[in-house]
Amino acid sequence: MDDTDGTPTATASLPEGIRFALGTLTVLPVRVTRWDREAARRGMVCAPLAGLAVGLPAAFVGTVFLLLGAGPLLAAVVSVAVPAVLTRGLHLDGLADVADGLGSGRPAEDALRIMKQSDIGPFGVIALVLVLLGQVAVVSELYASEGWAHGALAVTVAAVTARTSLTLASRAGVPAARPEGLGAAVAQTVPVRTGYVTALVVVLLAAGAGGLVSRYAVVPYAAAVVLGLVAGELLLRHCRRRFGGVTGDVFGALAETAATGTLVFLALG
Repeated sequence: MDDTDGTPTATASLPEGIRFALGTLTVLPVRVTRWDREAARRGMVCAPLAGLAVGLPAAFVGTVFLLLGAGPLLAAVVSVAVPAVLTRGLHLDGLADVADGLGSGRPAEDALRIMKQSDIGPFGVIALVLVLLGQVAVVSELYASEGWAHGALAVTVAAVTARTSLTLASRAGVPAARPEGLGAAVAQTVPVRTGYVTALVVVLLAAGAGGLVSRYAVVPYAAAVVLGLVAGELLLRHCRRRFGGVTGDVFGALAETAATGTLVFLALG
């Protein structure tokens, strides 16, 4: 594979890909040893593992709060807060910026400039409030009605689905909206077939995990992942039309949209 300047680069190893994914998508103290297109390709294929690294701690802390006697609402708040902490709120910040950019109704260049500003506008605030309230409401309901196992699994699956949406957003044919930033670094690095195979593996693993909790949960968990990814894909297509491609902020918005969509569909299921 060639780097951005046309220079051939060696194939990145699986450990290098995992380090890239964890180092760019979480705050875990992982040193990224390579920062080239091949490492980005491997890293974005490994993005679901970064979701697992975020989702498992969130599920664990929420379950501990429940076992210590906390109510489902408090446990849900903690479960939603942990991913924000483990990502420094970057995905939430991206969601707010994209909401401001889309809500402005401006041409692509102006909207991208609005997204780069450090402040958050009214559309961003509304998006953050609704998404966080929705996530807390769903997780609280799952903890209360389905028990800690379903709630913990839902939190984990939602986090993995969120990062799987980033794998799909990095596929060939989805350009970057800017020549710099995370979007430009990872855009079009993942072959289309690899992206969809990765998504299929995540769907099957989610179905299997649901089956471990209840035999009736296999289909709902598989469907929730698919529908969460569809929600992210719909936003991705809209962002491509409005901005001309993806940015780091778009990746953050996709992750939060896919996670929220997965949780909502689990609650409905």
